[in-house]
Amino acid sequence: MKTFNTEAICIPEYNYMVDLSDRLGMIRRMIEDRKYFIINKGRQYGKTTMLYMLKQYISDEYAVLSISFESADDLFVDRLGFVNGFIRKINRELTRRNTSDTIERGWNAYVPDKLCWEELNDRISWLCDAMEKPVVLMIDEVDKSSDNQIFLSFLGLLRDKYIERQKSGESTFHSVILAGVYDIRNLKVKLRPEEDHKRNSPWNIAAPFNVDMDFSVQDIEGMLAEYQNDHGIQMDLHAVSSEIRAYTGGYPFLVSLLCRCLDESGGDWNREGISTAVKKILTMKLPLFDSLINNLTDYPDMAVLVRRILLEGDVVADNPDDPGFDMAKMFGFLKSEDGTLRVSNRIFETRLYNYFISSSDMQQEEIFRKGSEEKKDYVIKGRLDMDKVVSDFVRIFDEIYGDRRQSFIEEEGRRYFLLFLKPIINGVGNYYVEAQTRDRTRTDIIVDYLGEQYVIELKIWHGEEYNSRGEKQLADYLDYYKADKGWMVSFCFNKNKVPGTKSISIGGKVIFEGIV
Repeated sequence: MKTFNTEAICIPEYNYMVDLSDRLGMIRRMIEDRKYFIINKGRQYGKTTMLYMLKQYISDEYAVLSISFESADDLFVDRLGFVNGFIRKINRELTRRNTSDTIERGWNAYVPDKLCWEELNDRISWLCDAMEKPVVLMIDEVDKSSDNQIFLSFLGLLRDKYIERQKSGESTFHSVILAGVYDIRNLKVKLRPEEDHKRNSPWNIAAPFNVDMDFSVQDIEGMLAEYQNDHGIQMDLHAVSSEIRAYTGGYPFLVSLLCRCLDESGGDWNREGISTAVKKILTMKLPLFDSLINNLTDYPDMAVLVRRILLEGDVVADNPDDPGFDMAKMFGFLKSEDGTLRVSNRIFETRLYNYFISSSDMQQEEIFRKGSEEKKDYVIKGRLDMDKVVSDFVRIFDEIYGDRRQSFIEEEGRRYFLLFLKPIINGVGNYYVEAQTRDRTRTDIIVDYLGEQYVIELKIWHGEEYNSRGEKQLADYLDYYKADKGWMVSFCFNKNKVPGTKSISIGGKVIFEGIV
């Protein structure tokens, strides 16, 4: 029986997978056009699987030599070690292909102590002439030593051969495909020793890679249809696939992980089951999440950017020339949508919220302790009493922070609501922030608690007329969630404000509103 795989390569015979045919077809057309390019995506984005599938897909037409720089640090000690190591790796590929002895002997006919870049240059040309098919070189984990001069010189060699092919028809690889997290097109290196001041990218020959590797609702639906048939179960394929896509943003690893959790739990393939699986995932210690947090530590400017978007509601316009923005997108933290930056998916977003609001400094805040101390009072017969949550937040926030400046409330109010809420639902429920409504004036938080959803709008008070529009907007929004009741917390800066709560009815919906 097939499984949902989250480790290394997914193989169609053994694992449930989305249909990659359209993507493979797009990549093959790039190869037909003799393009050199890099598949540059975040960790566990399916790059290795894509290379594996691509090799099977094009092997009838091309001689594919697929190697990896994973665990290959010894290649980058010196030039001699690299050339030796590269030749060995290619030789193993030739052996796997059952290449003729003549070609294998010719490829390995070298004098070890006389190896140099020129020798490797000639060896590559000889091999590409000798092979019966155009040669495609694939290198996975190519950024493992991207800051190493030996590696950069190797890229420079491939680049020079590519240019000479264009100019004079020199024999070289038909296409070169590199895969990694870091965008090596932006690396700078002296391509020749005499270029004391001129520094160029060793991979500025790369064609853009515009193949969307995110899984769509239709992709997920096709994969689950196979699972459903194999297991003889029934589910609303479109609804389940849409919900999985909503939480994961189509991030391949997260899609497979969420499906695996549902399968292993004998799961309910519905909204409640997905919510339970997401709650489990958010508590997991995973390399992907470790990488997420480590990158925030390693790149503090990126952490500031992510924090601005999440906690302060900043609408940040994408700027491809800003290296911090580019870094966040490269790691998979953020994506550009309609010209603005947003966190890539709900799972990342909630994990990041938890990171920002659960630091030791934050947990020393009195409002966090209040939520922790009184959490048992907010659950009645298994249902979360959101009226009491909002009422107590309004009262406690005003007692602790009521005399703070307006700028503090604008920037910190949302964070303190989540800080109060988190210990109350921790271990039982989870939450996410609706990205489409998050800005400096409005944020919608969706809480899942034991299968029931609670929609809470946090907003800045801008007068009675604006508030009335917000109430109407929330009532309309509740229709999407098939909910009859919603909650609103308004942060008001009027000196004569009266903190408190009220309940109103609008459009057949009940809204419980607290004013801070």
